[in-house]
Amino acid sequence: MLAHRGLALDAPENTLLAFASAAAVGATYIETDVHVTRDGVAVIAHDPTLRRVAARDVAVVELTIAELRRVDLGQGQAFCSLEEALDGFPDLRFNIDVKVEDAAAPALSALERTRAASRVLLTSFSDRRRRRLGRAAPDVVTSAGRAGVIRSLLAARLGSPGALGAALRGAVALQVPERAGRVQVVTPRFVETAHRAGAEVHVWTVNDPADMTRLLDLGVDGIVTDRADVALPLVASRS
Repeated sequence: MLAHRGLALDAPENTLLAFASAAAVGATYIETDVHVTRDGVAVIAHDPTLRRVAARDVAVVELTIAELRRVDLGQGQAFCSLEEALDGFPDLRFNIDVKVEDAAAPALSALERTRAASRVLLTSFSDRRRRRLGRAAPDVVTSAGRAGVIRSLLAARLGSPGALGAALRGAVALQVPERAGRVQVVTPRFVETAHRAGAEVHVWTVNDPADMTRLLDLGVDGIVTDRADVALPLVASRS
């Protein structure tokens, strides 16, 4: 189970407190997101602006890391850098979505400084960015971007693990919603073909225990969830 932005029940999402809350219920995998600050620091943030999380109409990239550390996100929390998160939780594995091109180099620098590459999966909406990240940090693993997912879905419909493997272009995972509009993405054939190609399937964002059970029965390898407190006991009960 991947704790989506930590565990944000009594903590603001994507904060050190949210990550600590996830770890406290037994999570070992954190899903999080990275933008870049005005002074070139990889910072933990999902949105490009502070509007939703802090009611401020300003972009993350317009502020320095020092300024972001002074933003009140609630519960005594503020924005933190990627380096702080990796340093603060050396026993956790991180699934990091690099949201913008300018965040790529700072994110890689943070991985190098913390020596965390071996416990990190990098992904991006852009497959080009994802492949560049993988080449620059060979110790990390990556999951496919949007184009890779689309090509993999087509390959799975043909039942061709070879074509799906080619579509992945070095990625080890497909991180997908169960449905995208009218398209059913996660099907028995999709999971089976991905597995035959040597790839894992992670489904986001799943919070209902019945949906978790159904997807696990289908054979998916990971579930990205806001409710690690619910998901982890469910998985343990199946062991």
